[in-house]
Amino acid sequence: MTVALDLAPAEADTDVPGLLALSYRRLTSLCEPLSVRVTHGGRPGPLRPCLVEGQEGVEAFVDAEAARIQNRYGHTAPRHVAASRALHDYAWSVGLLMGGVWYLERRVPRIAPEDVRVDLASGAFDITPGARLACLPDDPAVALSGVLPVAQEEALRGELRQAVAAHMGPVLDAIGPYARRGSRALWGMVADDLVSGIWYLGRVLGEEATAVRAATDVLRSALPPFPGGAGFRRLRTADGHEHPTRTRTGCCLYYTIRPDEACSTCPRTCDAERLRRLGG
Repeated sequence: MTVALDLAPAEADTDVPGLLALSYRRLTSLCEPLSVRVTHGGRPGPLRPCLVEGQEGVEAFVDAEAARIQNRYGHTAPRHVAASRALHDYAWSVGLLMGGVWYLERRVPRIAPEDVRVDLASGAFDITPGARLACLPDDPAVALSGVLPVAQEEALRGELRQAVAAHMGPVLDAIGPYARRGSRALWGMVADDLVSGIWYLGRVLGEEATAVRAATDVLRSALPPFPGGAGFRRLRTADGHEHPTRTRTGCCLYYTIRPDEACSTCPRTCDAERLRRLGG
C-alpha cells in the first residue's frame, strides 16, 4: 500500500504551497503527458486564460484545441468535438494533480479553478499551488497552517472526490454549452479522467494492480456528482495473463477524429479489439 511520504529536512519548515509545488513537480517528472508548469501567480495576460473568468477565455480555449487537432491530424473538428477534447485534457490533468498527490503521498490538495491557467500556444497548464490540503493525522504536514487532518483513509478518499467535484463544477458550467453534452456525460468524463489518471500513474510506477485497487476504492460505485464507479474488470490474453480494463462512462470523442483508433476503454471498442491490442 502506498503511504504518506515523510517531510524531507528541506521541507520541514515550509508551507502548504511549497509542499504542493514539490508534489506537482514530482508528478510532472513521472508522467510525461502531464504538461503542467508550477507558477507563483501574477498577471499572466490574455494568452493564459482561466476557464471560469469569462466566455472569451473559454472560446479561446476551444479555438486553440481546434487548431491543434487540425495541425496534428489534418482534421477539422466540429466545435463541440474540440470543446470535448479540450475538456478531457483539462479534467485528466487536474484529476491527476489531485489524485496523483493522493496516491503518492496520501495528501489531497484543494485546487481552485482560478489556480489553473491554460497556455493557448502550447496547451500546457500553469498551476499556482494553493494553501489548503487534507491528510491523515499521522502526516507531518498536519503542523502546517491550512492543513485539514481527517480520521482515516475513506475520509481522505472522500476529500479527494469533493476536491475534484468542487474544482470541476464551475469548469463544466463554463465549457458545457460548447461541448453540447448533458450533465451525466460531462461528470462521467470527469470520473473517467480521475480514475484513468491514477491508473496511468500506477502503470508508470510498475504497480498497476495497486493503482487499480486504489482507483476502485476512490470510486467503488456512482457517488454524486459522479455517475459511475471505476468498474475495472479483467481480460485474459492467449498467454494466460490477465489485464485490467474498464469501459468509460463518458466519451472524449477521439473516435470522431480517428474512427479506426478509438480509445481502448471507449464503449465503441469491443473486448476482441482490446485483446488484439494487448497482443492476445
